[in-house]
Amino acid sequence: MPGVPRVPLPDLVRLRQARDRMDRDYAQPLDVPALAQVALMSPGHFSRSFRAAFGETPYSYLMTRRIERAKALLRRGDLSVTDVCMAVGCTSLGSFSSRFTELVGETPSAYRARDHGDDAAIPACIAKIHTRPARRGEAKPPAAP
Repeated sequence: MPGVPRVPLPDLVRLRQARDRMDRDYAQPLDVPALAQVALMSPGHFSRSFRAAFGETPYSYLMTRRIERAKALLRRGDLSVTDVCMAVGCTSLGSFSSRFTELVGETPSAYRARDHGDDAAIPACIAKIHTRPARRGEAKPPAAP
């Protein structure tokens, strides 16, 4: 397509390795320089290439993975919001809550307190397909009971 930057296949393979690392190690302290090292790229080139290949920044992708996992933990209801925040690799409760609210459309506390019915027992690998957080600006408020 004209105007859309193309990512060379060898770069795409390495970018997928970095993305796989984010999927696997989302709870670890990951930053762009560490992920760029996995992809054998400079941090700037990695960020530009990642966005061109996957349509979002590495940080946005990582936070989406963390919020997906946080939703699963909050549905269980046995951990506090602070414990969930730390369990998914976030170090700031305020940043976690802001990002969660932005992507999900409600606060982590409200999400945790809400009745999830049978959804709480669904394995995370299946639930994430149906509960994937929306991208920026796409969050919709929960339906009224």
